[in-house]
Amino acid sequence: MMKSLFLAWQDPLSRNWFPVGRLLYDGLEYVFFYTKGAKASENFKPFGVMNNLEQVYFSTDIFPLFGNRIIQKNRPEYFDFLKWIDLNESEAEPIVILERTGGKRETDTLAIFPEPRRTAENQYIMAFFVNGIKYLTPETINRIDSLNVGERLFLLKDVQNKHDAFSLVMRTDAPATLVGYCPRYLNEDFNWLLNNVNHNSIQVTVKRINNDAPLQLKLLCELTSTWPIDFHPCSAEIYQPISIQASEIINRNFYHK
Repeated sequence: MMKSLFLAWQDPLSRNWFPVGRLLYDGLEYVFFYTKGAKASENFKPFGVMNNLEQVYFSTDIFPLFGNRIIQKNRPEYFDFLKWIDLNESEAEPIVILERTGGKRETDTLAIFPEPRRTAENQYIMAFFVNGIKYLTPETINRIDSLNVGERLFLLKDVQNKHDAFSLVMRTDAPATLVGYCPRYLNEDFNWLLNNVNHNSIQVTVKRINNDAPLQLKLLCELTSTWPIDFHPCSAEIYQPISIQASEIINRNFYHK
């Protein structure tokens, strides 16, 4: 099955995020191309040798832009890392690791996220690490450490957030404690679901707590929701490929099977 990830870039001046590229993998070959979000900011510059916005790039190895965001197998903490992201060794393909972690670095303007796909049970399922924990108080971080796998969390709209109109805060039940933010690249879809789906059909649960991991890998959650018939995530114009060839590849692999 073809796997698909989007690459988001943050404009250093406006602080706005744009989907600027897409990575596909069919088990044999990686394909990368730029999306129309790459033309939405005059400050965006192409990545390294992939400097043509109109071209489609192919490789049997993962592109360095993405490979450099994956921990190497010879690192002593590699198996701890797989535990933190809830993968076993046989599942740990590069694109699966990127899908789970977002490939995020501490001071970075890039983020990687998977294209949502409807399950056979007509569900939307997205696993993600909670953001912003480093800004919380030690007491709140201790509260995160005491969470239980399967415990339900709740989404709150942070409507006065000046950086992101779709910002979502996460909280526990009783006692109510803020435990961080949803990743920005998921906020628009999550807001759409909150506005259009019965709230009882949307569940956010704790999937894993990593007390010994870096804070960005501390709290792994999962959102599940019914998939409404009119829900079309990542369908805006800025997500569409610039290249006609890339459009043909997408249609051939996702829609004409």
